[in-house]
Amino acid sequence: MSKQGNRAVFEVGPLYPGYGTTIGNTLRRVLISSLEGSAITSVKISGVDHEFSSMDGVKEDVVEIILNLKRVRFKLFGDEPVTLTLKTKGIGDVTAADIKTTSDVQVINKNQHIATITDKKKELEIELTIEKGIGYIPVEQRHKEKMSVGEIAVDGIFTPVVNINFTVENIRVMQRTDYNKVLLDIETDGSVTPEEAFTGAVDILFKHLEIIRILPGMASVDSEAEKIEDELISGGEKEEVKPKRGRKKKTI
Repeated sequence: MSKQGNRAVFEVGPLYPGYGTTIGNTLRRVLISSLEGSAITSVKISGVDHEFSSMDGVKEDVVEIILNLKRVRFKLFGDEPVTLTLKTKGIGDVTAADIKTTSDVQVINKNQHIATITDKKKELEIELTIEKGIGYIPVEQRHKEKMSVGEIAVDGIFTPVVNINFTVENIRVMQRTDYNKVLLDIETDGSVTPEEAFTGAVDILFKHLEIIRILPGMASVDSEAEKIEDELISGGEKEEVKPKRGRKKKTI
C-alpha cells in the first residue's frame, strides 16, 4: 500500500485470471454506495423563506450558498442529529471555519467557501442540521419529517469517499503469467482514512456474501441469516436513513 494524505493505493492479489475486474468493480460499488458518513440534511437561513430567495448584502444567492454548504465535510461522533450555527457580520468571505462546533462534531475542510458578504452592516446567520447516513440520499427518498418554517431540506451526501478508481494488472504465479492484481485507488474526505474505508467496504461485502454462503436445507439457515442481518443493521449498512420521529436534536 502507498499513501499520501487522504489518498491511498491498495494492492489486492494474486487473484485467479478474470477475477480482477470482478473484485475491483464490486469493491468500488461498495465504497461509493455503502459507507457511513456525516452530512448536512437541512439548512435554515435567517430572513430566507425558500431556496430560490436572494439576500441583500450577499454576493451568492441561496441556491449557491446551499451548494457550498453541501461541500462542507463533517465527522459526527454521536448517532443523533446535531444542530450547528454559523453567525457572522461584516464584509468578507464566510468559510466553514465560521461554523460553531462542539466536541460532538468536527469540521473537516474548514477552508471551504460558503458565501461572500458585501455589506458591512449585513449579518448572516445559518442553522445547519448534521446527520449520519450512508451513501447518497436525495431529499425525495429520505424519510419525510415536519420541517419548521424556512427550513430547507438538503440532499444527503454522506459517503466519505470522494474518489475511487481501480486498475487490473497481470502477475506471475508459478508458471502462469495471467493471474490478476487489483490496484485500488481510494481518496476520502478526511472524516475516515483510506484504510478505514477499505476495511469497511471489505467487511460489508463479506457479511453479504456470508448470507449467500449458507447452503439451502441446513437446519441453521434461518437463524444464521437472521444473525447476519442483525449485524448488518446494527452496523449501519442500510440503504436509506430513517430517523426516528420525535428524537431530540442537540442544539449549539
